[in-house]
Amino acid sequence: MLSIAVAKGDGIGPEIMEAVLRIFNAVNVPLNYQYVEMGKDVFLAGHSTGMTEEAKQTIERLGILFKGPMETPKGKGMKSINVTARKVWNTYANNRVFRSLHGVDTVFSKAGIPINITIVRENIEDTYGGIEHKLTNDVALCRRFITRPGSAQVHRYAFEMARKRGIKKVTCGHKANIMKITDGLFLETFYEIAKEYPEIQTNDVIVDDLAMKLVIRPGDFEMVVLPNLMGDIMSDLCAGLVGGLGFAPSANIGDNISIFEAVHGTAPDIAGKNIANPTALLLSGIMMLQHLGLTEEAAKIQNALLYTLEQGVHTGDFGNKAIPAVNTTEFADTIIANLGKTPAQDPVIATPSKLQHTPPNALTQNKIWNTEPAEEVGLNGVDYFFESTEQPSLIGEKVTNWLPAGYKLSTLSNRGTQVYPKGSVYTECVNQYRIRIEKSDDRVITQSDIWALTAAFATLYRVCSAECLITLNGKEAYSLAQGQ
Repeated sequence: MLSIAVAKGDGIGPEIMEAVLRIFNAVNVPLNYQYVEMGKDVFLAGHSTGMTEEAKQTIERLGILFKGPMETPKGKGMKSINVTARKVWNTYANNRVFRSLHGVDTVFSKAGIPINITIVRENIEDTYGGIEHKLTNDVALCRRFITRPGSAQVHRYAFEMARKRGIKKVTCGHKANIMKITDGLFLETFYEIAKEYPEIQTNDVIVDDLAMKLVIRPGDFEMVVLPNLMGDIMSDLCAGLVGGLGFAPSANIGDNISIFEAVHGTAPDIAGKNIANPTALLLSGIMMLQHLGLTEEAAKIQNALLYTLEQGVHTGDFGNKAIPAVNTTEFADTIIANLGKTPAQDPVIATPSKLQHTPPNALTQNKIWNTEPAEEVGLNGVDYFFESTEQPSLIGEKVTNWLPAGYKLSTLSNRGTQVYPKGSVYTECVNQYRIRIEKSDDRVITQSDIWALTAAFATLYRVCSAECLITLNGKEAYSLAQGQ
């Protein structure tokens, strides 16, 4: 019998987890549950990561975590336990399937428009690195990392899942028209990986246009793959199309460890009242069973759930108000009573189970990703981010008079918009500028030259941050300012 780690969660978590595991036990799912301590109480007990060391070791040994919703205490500077778990174990692909459920009324179900959309979200990088700094009292900075290996991982997962499920079209959502380097890399990698799957149709959509089209014509999309933050937002938008987060399963897939969870909140206001809706966690559990190869058990539970919903059975948060709501326990009991029954619409065809999970090998060192390095890496200059309330023209004049031989001031910008040598007095500025200093001839400059220049520039202004301006194979690897 396969063992998996189970974390009950906070708030309504223990109630809905108990309901789901009772349903699993009713179909004799061949799983053994090892309970681990994670969440709010673990934070408050002094564990800054929100999990005990024993929990961490158990999950890394078993490779599967099934978790209820968890709360991170607010106002104490603690990182989200949910994000920490996904990132620490490199569950690089968040897979969320949004399907119309008969018995869950939405605008689209009432209009006879079925929803069947899979969102695959990159799960590690982007702004979710949580790398933030205050540059001045008025200016905060968040660093956004998009990497070629991370992008390739999530794109390949998306295409493999599409091939496995017979999905004919995969769309990349992005904002590469604005973030030309970061989202540009994500989009470029999408089309590189797509070449390995010629039978699958591909296209890309700018994310704001995607949001509109998902609402207006959701049937145009089968699978959408996105960077982390945009994927988070679009996932919740799609949850709204099918009735809300209470009907939105979530799988976080990694090469060694995978996490299956409900993504709704802990609902502390109804915790302990036995009235919570366990559907999202049950759907996540069904995804887990499918991932483990327990397809027959997954199909039996899913059909019973769909049949139950078709019959109008519902908890208090959804459904026909003319039909009395059931509590959490009664909802689970009804699904158990309906095991073996088939819904009239969209029944799941069961296939024989074939267990396909192998617990991860114990690793001794971190995996380091490195794609083919650039043949030539050059250095053109440096961007300094510095504090000042002076007028752009005064800064430009001061720096131009100071500049050592062999360097030039290319641009001065504020909040990304150029204000010198060209600009507009209608551009409102804050107390932190970026100045770009580049070499003025073809000589080779080194990092040592840049650090010496930095020390000299720091006699003029307080430097908040600096970025080297590199070239890769002769191509500039940095963006222009708006209006440059």
